[in-house]
Amino acid sequence: MSATENARVVIIGSGPSGWTAALYTARANLEPIIYEGLQPGGQLMITTEVENFPGFPEGVQGPQLMQLFKEQATRFGTRVRSETVTGVDFSKRPFRVESEGGVVLADAVIISTGATARYLGLPGEKAFYNKGISACATCDGFFFRGKEVIVIGGGDSAVEEANFLTRFCSKVTMIHRRDELRASKIMAQRALDNEKIEIRWNTVVTGYHGDANGAIRAVDLENIETGATEELPTQGVFMGIGHKPNTEIFVGKLEMDEAGYLITKPDCSYTSVEGVFACGDVQDTVYRQAITAAGSGCMAAIDVERWLEAQGH
Repeated sequence: MSATENARVVIIGSGPSGWTAALYTARANLEPIIYEGLQPGGQLMITTEVENFPGFPEGVQGPQLMQLFKEQATRFGTRVRSETVTGVDFSKRPFRVESEGGVVLADAVIISTGATARYLGLPGEKAFYNKGISACATCDGFFFRGKEVIVIGGGDSAVEEANFLTRFCSKVTMIHRRDELRASKIMAQRALDNEKIEIRWNTVVTGYHGDANGAIRAVDLENIETGATEELPTQGVFMGIGHKPNTEIFVGKLEMDEAGYLITKPDCSYTSVEGVFACGDVQDTVYRQAITAAGSGCMAAIDVERWLEAQGH
C-alpha cells in the first residue's frame, strides 16, 4: 500500500457486519477498503458450531462462515487490509484513516469494530472457550439441554442469561459477588421467583476444572465473606458480566453512551459525524447476534451509498 491512498468507502472491522457492508458497497461499485483488525472475522472466529444462521440447516463452523463472507465480499472487488487501524481524523473531509501500512483518505467510513465479551481472565480460561464456557446464552443455550450450568454476574445481562437458560437447562446457578442482584427490580424478581435458578451470594469463581476431553466439569468457588471454598460440578459456564465495545480509537471523536457503544440515529446507521456510519455490535446493546449484525451492515452500506450520491460523489 502506498503512503497515502484515496477511497470512497473505508470499513473498519471485519465481523458479519463489516463483511456484509463490504459486500453491498462493493456491488454498488464503491470499491471499499476493509481493515480486518486484530481479530479478523470477529467473535465468530472463536465460535465452533453456528446453528442459528439462516441458510445452513446442518450448522456451520464460525471460521468457515466468516471465510465465506470474505470470499463473497472480495469477489465483487472489496480490497482487504490485514491491518489494524491505529488512528482516525473525522474533523474534516476526506476522513483520515491511519494504520501501520499508511494513510487512507476516505469519502465515507463504516465502523464495524464489534464488542468483546468480558471474561474473568483466570488461568487456563481460554482453553475452555466453546468447551463449556460461553458468553452468549441465546447462541449456545440449546447445546446445554438437560444440563446444570452456572451464570456469572448479577446485573440485567446475567439475569437475562439465567432466565433464558432455564428453558433448556435442568438447573442454573448464579454466582454473584454481592449480597443482592444489581439487575433492575423486575428482572431480579424473575430470577428470584424461578425455581430452576439458585443464587450463590458473596461468591466468586476462582478456577476451572476440565474432564478427559478438555471440557468444563467443575469450578472453584470462594465466599468472599467467610473465605470458604468449594468445588462445584457444572457442565457449562456462562459469562454475564457484560461486553466491551471496541471503540477506544473513537473516544472524543464520535458520540458514545456511558458504556462506550457508538450512538446511531434512530432507524439508520448515521453516527454523530455526517459521513461516518456504524453497524453491528459496536452500536448494538440489545441483540448481539451474527444475523442482526449482518443486517445492520447492509443498512450501513445502503446509507453510505445514498449519502455519497447526495454529496455528488
